[in-house]
Amino acid sequence: MKIITLLILFISTVALSQESEQKLPYYELPEASQEFTAGTVAARQVDALGFRFYWSSKDLKTSDLEYKPTNESRTALNTIAHIFDLSCVILDATLQKPHSKIASDTLSYTDLRTKTLNNLKQASDILKNSGDISQFKIIFGTQEHEFWNAINGPIADAIWHCGQLSTFRRVTGNPINAKVNHFTGTVKI
Repeated sequence: MKIITLLILFISTVALSQESEQKLPYYELPEASQEFTAGTVAARQVDALGFRFYWSSKDLKTSDLEYKPTNESRTALNTIAHIFDLSCVILDATLQKPHSKIASDTLSYTDLRTKTLNNLKQASDILKNSGDISQFKIIFGTQEHEFWNAINGPIADAIWHCGQLSTFRRVTGNPINAKVNHFTGTVKI
């Protein structure tokens, strides 16, 4: 009877974990817009970041999270926290509010990952529906930066760091799922 109870508990835990994972955005890229506007193109770039982050950060073990190539480097977990910080900058710009840093060192791997993906999804949704993305400025204190800086700054930087996570995973023996197709933004079944 104990074995059956433990088996049911294990299956329930796995099912809940999979269900919450399925609710996260960017398992696959959302359908592309039918029209090309500044907003839909910028949103697609954020979506591509979300897709790459989803897969580069999915199912990391403690050994993956602790990995860093040199003593001076960030760990994979520190890299995920940095990507979270960048996602906050992107979201704050689309919300048209000054950026205020959130203490990411108190968040778990799961929380960082979930919040990052949801930040990117929210920012993408705002961009998709925008007729004028010039209104979205990165604001640090009293300094305002045009949306161009979001593209070459936090968006490009976060994509760069997703590549680092992917490399770290290969080194630790936990590569990204081979069924992920970054070109199409889909996962082969």
